[in-house]
Amino acid sequence: MTLGHALPVTVLVSGFAASVAAGPLEDAAAAYRTGDYATALRLSRPLAEEGDAKAQLVLGAMYALGRGVSQSYAAALIWYRKAADQNYPLAQNSLGGMYNVGQGVPQNHTEAMKWYRLSADQGHATAQNNLGLMYEKGQGVPQGNVRAHLWFNLSAAGGYQVAEKNLDRITQRMTPAQIAEAQKLAREWKPTTRGSR
Repeated sequence: MTLGHALPVTVLVSGFAASVAAGPLEDAAAAYRTGDYATALRLSRPLAEEGDAKAQLVLGAMYALGRGVSQSYAAALIWYRKAADQNYPLAQNSLGGMYNVGQGVPQNHTEAMKWYRLSADQGHATAQNNLGLMYEKGQGVPQGNVRAHLWFNLSAAGGYQVAEKNLDRITQRMTPAQIAEAQKLAREWKPTTRGSR
């Protein structure tokens, strides 16, 4: 598992904690940040069961990391999928990560690409970096430095620092024409909106 693929759970939890509005979900995020996982679980579970994608993401992360609950990739997968099916990009990226490394499911790079792409298309920088890694290695797609550069470039522009190093690395293996093509694709790229965030 590479660094880019190892970060989504940590990133998603901090991203979740910074993005919630006032109310029980905010209280759950605050409890999670302070390590009060029992409170985070008590506040998140009812919201998740009612269909709140952010709460479902939190439960997925708690199960994936074994925080406040027994670690269970199978349970994490269920909650991530519920949130991902609502087009929540953080959950889509996390679900892609589970397929990429085979946590709770058989490893499946094609399925990982599907979920990373859904998240990346909405502008999620971590997922964009993960797509870059998949293209760089030819996992789930034909290997392609131009596409890898495109996704690393977008991710770095979105503030994901790991992508800057990946972009530098891939650039060293490309011709000037390939770099120009990747930069053109990056300039033309537009995020999509698919519903819940």
